[in-house]
Amino acid sequence: MHDSAMTRKRRWISKEKRPVVTVTGSHSKTIVFGMLSLDGKQLFRQYERFDSHQSFMAYLEEARKKFRKFIMIVDRATQHRSRMVKEYLQRNLETIRMEYFPVGSPELNAVEECWRQGKCSILSNCPYSLSHLKEMISQYYRTRRFNLDIKKCLLRSTL
Repeated sequence: MHDSAMTRKRRWISKEKRPVVTVTGSHSKTIVFGMLSLDGKQLFRQYERFDSHQSFMAYLEEARKKFRKFIMIVDRATQHRSRMVKEYLQRNLETIRMEYFPVGSPELNAVEECWRQGKCSILSNCPYSLSHLKEMISQYYRTRRFNLDIKKCLLRSTL
């Protein structure tokens, strides 16, 4: 049985009313890392790149300052498993432990629902420039509180 908040909804719209999204052809991008805790705390940060030596390491340090001691469950992206990240985790054994979601199991990751909700909310406002998009992302994840049942997400594989 699926949680209604996690169910995909399809909407039909006539061709005449379809939204038009202006694209620039640019390959510029922004990266957002996110973390939810069992007690409702959250940490979302935006970076220019998705790499282990700058952005993910900076994010881990931010998380360590905010949560002090935690277990982080991540997907198996190369940046999450790099030598540099492993060395950082080894130096911080007392405060951070990293576990991995099973391969191909985004439904277990509650943060994926945050990304889905953000995409629907932010892109429905049709940002026209990367700087405007970054600003909207920043404001959305800074002010939005996600009341997701993380335990329920994690237990989906056993239900």
